[in-house]
Amino acid sequence: MTALRKISNALSIALLFLALSLGAQPRDRSFIRNQITRNGECRNVAITQYNGDLMLYGSNGYAANGCPAGLTAALNELNAKGEYIDDVQLTEGGKWLILYGNNGFRWSDIPYSLEQKIREWNSMGEIISSVSFNDYGDWAAVSSNYVMASDSRIQDWIAEGMRKYGTVWTTCITNDSMVVVFEEGFTFLGDIPYTLRRELSNTYINVYRLKIAGDSWFFSDGVSRYRYNM
Repeated sequence: MTALRKISNALSIALLFLALSLGAQPRDRSFIRNQITRNGECRNVAITQYNGDLMLYGSNGYAANGCPAGLTAALNELNAKGEYIDDVQLTEGGKWLILYGNNGFRWSDIPYSLEQKIREWNSMGEIISSVSFNDYGDWAAVSSNYVMASDSRIQDWIAEGMRKYGTVWTTCITNDSMVVVFEEGFTFLGDIPYTLRRELSNTYINVYRLKIAGDSWFFSDGVSRYRYNM
């Protein structure tokens, strides 16, 4: 299972040289920081190391920089319709998903098994609160009655966390890490910033939204309270 092991050194080196050959540089977070300051609020973000950033405010306001054209077009449409934009997931490879309104979804190139699960839960009337995925097919999703994942070992790992810490509030999966926040604590795999671990250990915020990109991170209660390092 890719989420429970490190990417091989050979693949990591290959991806590094590819990024360098394309002139990719880690993103400057000043855009996001300035937008949060300008709007005086932030409910949620989507951040990547190389593939765009955005922040959400109000019921459907957003500010985006460098995001895929299909994602910004979908956000513009939802904004124009007055839909509540709840969450946005964006990967380094350009896969994306928007959770909006009453269990509404828009997506591009997400794992097929995740798409099937979303459609199944929608048909059952499940309220879907958290969806996270990466470029390698790993995913986790939380609904009002279920917590499901792409792999049985991810599933078992989350179940172990639930026995220790209670209800799952949110998940965050990147290409090299995974974090699950529960009612009474959190667990993680792979590389996550020390500053994030420290803040999650000490925060009084009920963390329903969490995003990581390299050393940058953001978490919030999904409404008005948030912390970030970007």
